[in-house]
Amino acid sequence: MNGANIPESWDDRDMEANVEDLAELSVSAKPFVPNVNASSFVPTFRMKPAAPAPQAEAETPQPPTPVEPSNEDSVAECENGDTHPKEVVVEQNEPEPPVEEAPAPVEEATAPVEETPAPVAEPVESTVPVVPQEPLTIADHLNMVFIGHVDAGKSTLGGQIMYLTGMVDKRTLDKYEREAREKNRETWYLSWALDTNQEERDKGKTVEVGRAFFRTKTKQFTILDAPGHRSFVPNMIGGTSQADIAVLVISARRGEFETGFERGGQTREHAVLAKVSGVTHLIVLINKMDDSTVNWKEERYNECKKKLTPFLSKIGFSKNITFMPCSGFTGANLKEGQPKNHPYYTGMPLIPFLDSLPTIKRDPNAPLRMPIIDRYKDMGVIVLGKLESGTITKLQQLVLQPNKRKVKVATILRNEVEVDMAVAGENVKLRLDGIEDDEISKGFVLCSPDKLCSSSALFDAQITIIQYKSIITSGFKAIMHLHSCVEEVTIEKLICEIDRKTKERKRLVLPCAKQEQTIIARLRTSGAVCVETFKNFPKMARLAIRDENITIAIGIVLKIVEE
Repeated sequence: MNGANIPESWDDRDMEANVEDLAELSVSAKPFVPNVNASSFVPTFRMKPAAPAPQAEAETPQPPTPVEPSNEDSVAECENGDTHPKEVVVEQNEPEPPVEEAPAPVEEATAPVEETPAPVAEPVESTVPVVPQEPLTIADHLNMVFIGHVDAGKSTLGGQIMYLTGMVDKRTLDKYEREAREKNRETWYLSWALDTNQEERDKGKTVEVGRAFFRTKTKQFTILDAPGHRSFVPNMIGGTSQADIAVLVISARRGEFETGFERGGQTREHAVLAKVSGVTHLIVLINKMDDSTVNWKEERYNECKKKLTPFLSKIGFSKNITFMPCSGFTGANLKEGQPKNHPYYTGMPLIPFLDSLPTIKRDPNAPLRMPIIDRYKDMGVIVLGKLESGTITKLQQLVLQPNKRKVKVATILRNEVEVDMAVAGENVKLRLDGIEDDEISKGFVLCSPDKLCSSSALFDAQITIIQYKSIITSGFKAIMHLHSCVEEVTIEKLICEIDRKTKERKRLVLPCAKQEQTIIARLRTSGAVCVETFKNFPKMARLAIRDENITIAIGIVLKIVEE
């Protein structure tokens, strides 16, 4: 096909002419195969100015004889009438090796640049100090409960501690402060770190036990923020039953301390319930020392301390008790002391003091015991509780007492993080397989299949009546709190009276009991409950008896009666 016959438009030609042109095509021609290794085409007008520069630079150390041609060569070039092509061939073919060698000096020049990234390793080394979070041992975990009268500042203290230990950032607190200011509750924003319920935030009263955690240098703590109102004492007992240490928060403000400590206040009852729950150490925080009615005065601090000491010694806190002044709202004497405000107190601030507490010995190889404090349904059955003894692992087979249901641990959550194992002393959430949520009640206990905990509806207990206006006889009914179990109980029989000084039985026939007496009675519950004797497992053998929203008696289980 001749290119001269191409028309301006293919529409101008008829079909016959197109067929004649197509007939000239060779259908047997070889297919076109591109040479991918061919060098790229470079026009001479682009190569000529660039070539002399590298040649001059590359040949400067060499003699210039090859560059300057002789007279004969120049005449031959003129006779051919082609001056440039010969020069181009000489200049372009000879400099090709220098062009290939040109990248070499560039690499040598850039070699120092490649060595410069060595300082990049510095940021990696700088991250090493962040890693010092070594795994905590079994004894490094402590559960701490805040107790005390309503409006003593327990939730504010908990929120301030979380902020000082880095568990709540400044941005979150600023958000809480703005929201609290909109509701004219400027001083409540710290408590919102623990009071996550909207009803609790609106009323400023803790209803459920708030949960949070923080870490010190050597320990990890779980905060249990117990409600202070008398209507929610049953919830407070459930939180205290999980605690290892208790922080009794006292308001130093004029009038508030007296209201909480006198008859009708919750300071006394909370302290008694903490002792019954088996708390090993009590810290008394004299809070709100920055109040305008106090102004960090030593007289007010000593006054509160003087009134509290005899009562706390009477209920059994004569040892392992510590007093310290503080301000939960400002954070004074929580992480760092302020000697200018409290020169009369030279002890450690709260957080360093907590870090210095002795560890609690726990046996991870003991039979597993985990009382259930709550359960709900969320993509399966979730139960909450404190692991009192033993070790739980993922996919472990357990038995739920007292209904003897076999379950499998599908997931273990510790501080909202999924883990493969939990040890004694930790508060955890478990997702269980093989059971429905309506088959679990508060007070049930997860146990090892090879060694179940005891369950019975009849047992003998040693009871001390701390306050009751009338007398107690056989047939008396009340509400019993046993670890996380809340059950109606009936005193079936008064067995004998115990001398509180000699601890011996002195009256074998006991028609009735009254206040300040210690007796042994046979108790019967409406149904079987998980219970252990004080000798075998003290944590599951402590009980409190309440009537008309008042704690009237405390005691321990001595014997489980078989029927």
